[in-house]
Amino acid sequence: MTLLFTCAGRRNYLINYFKEALKGQGRVFAADKDATAPALVDADAAFQVSDIYETNYADEILELAQQQNVDAIISLNDLELPLLASKKTQFIEHGIKLLVSDSEVIDIAFDKYKTHQFIESLGLYSPKTYISLDVAKKAIDQNELDFPLILKPRWGSASIGIEFADSPEELDLAYNLLRIKLNKTILKTASQADTDGAILIQEKLLGIEYGLDVVNDLNTNYYGTFVREKLNMRSGETDKARSVIDQRFEQIGQTIGKNLKHLGNLDCDVFLVGEKLYVLELNPRFGGGYPFSHEAGVNTVAMYISWLKGEQNVSEFNNYKADVLVTKCDRILTIKT
Repeated sequence: MTLLFTCAGRRNYLINYFKEALKGQGRVFAADKDATAPALVDADAAFQVSDIYETNYADEILELAQQQNVDAIISLNDLELPLLASKKTQFIEHGIKLLVSDSEVIDIAFDKYKTHQFIESLGLYSPKTYISLDVAKKAIDQNELDFPLILKPRWGSASIGIEFADSPEELDLAYNLLRIKLNKTILKTASQADTDGAILIQEKLLGIEYGLDVVNDLNTNYYGTFVREKLNMRSGETDKARSVIDQRFEQIGQTIGKNLKHLGNLDCDVFLVGEKLYVLELNPRFGGGYPFSHEAGVNTVAMYISWLKGEQNVSEFNNYKADVLVTKCDRILTIKT
């Protein structure tokens, strides 16, 4: 079996987890536009490809997969997901399994306002959310919304462009600053879908933050939810966490998994405020928090391999335990040029 990771970036741990799961019976390739991306070092073969917004990007990935006899492709980038999902049929026609959710799922997850609407439609809690500055100000005047607030790109990734506001003056400043910033980041193209509604204004939740891996199989059937309490963050990613087993989170994950019908792993953020659990983000891919689930005993990577082989019984790979404390650290890599 040959697997290809696209937008591999810094996800060395995933490359190595998959190599371990294959047990020498396959190859793990990685592609990125940056020839010095760290994950390329650990891959069995590395490829430099075009920027995702080049018009021929999906065709380039398809051609690469054909040339290298790739069986399945796994994307690791939020911005890439909509592009590949729209071409899913082409990959299937060439016998390549594109392990990306359908376009409808990607659209709900990538558009954070649609995420908010979807979560509330399931009867789950979501923070108060607005895409109009005027409507948000009116809500403040009517005591329906209060500071502190968080502003972020509606179509965002990797905590790019996050701003905070503790007063009406800061709200105006943060909003105008973010409008300027959006045109200077990789989010510019995605935000053009609705430039007037490209900024999300959301109540800032003050509570305990958790990360969930909501796992569906490759036929989008719900499998399970694996939870970690986030103890420390760095650059928008979980840096230290403790595994948790709590039926309340399982119920939330099951509700999301069965209704969203995503494929594979879904990275999800949840805040505990008082006795209420609020769902914030839905990222239908392996996220930066996956290693914490893996090290606590659930080998979703091995499940992927089994499911790709047509094997449905994956219970041997689920030995999840509570109170496993895991932290990340840096590795030093030499790039061959």
